[in-house]
Amino acid sequence: MYEVKVRDNLFIAHSLNNEFFGPAKNLHGATYVIDLIVSSNQLSSMNVVIDIGLASKLLKECINKYNYKNLDEVDSLKGVITTTEFLAYQLTNDFIEKLTVIIDLELLKALFSLKYKFKFDILPSLFSRQHG
Repeated sequence: MYEVKVRDNLFIAHSLNNEFFGPAKNLHGATYVIDLIVSSNQLSSMNVVIDIGLASKLLKECINKYNYKNLDEVDSLKGVITTTEFLAYQLTNDFIEKLTVIIDLELLKALFSLKYKFKFDILPSLFSRQHG
């Protein structure tokens, strides 16, 4: 299995509007490290899984749709509980949609023998607080 990973960051505000989430039901901010992992059982004719520049560009476009926004106010997410897991799901779909505009889906499947896989690892960013 061959894998390529590209990384970026996502900064959002949102509320998880359900008692299940305790205090996170209120509006709060989140900072995520986004790892897009594209894998295949074989390399393309150019000996790559995907062009890293293209993967980085498309990932940036996907992130820009939500970056520095209150997800509660994004029309396509109205009424959606935007958990970390949901964001991984949504970014994966957004990425595949952008990629299929560039590469015909059937060609994409043929190139990678139906073994093409996309995975997003989204982790809350950890940072240290400075004390005055």
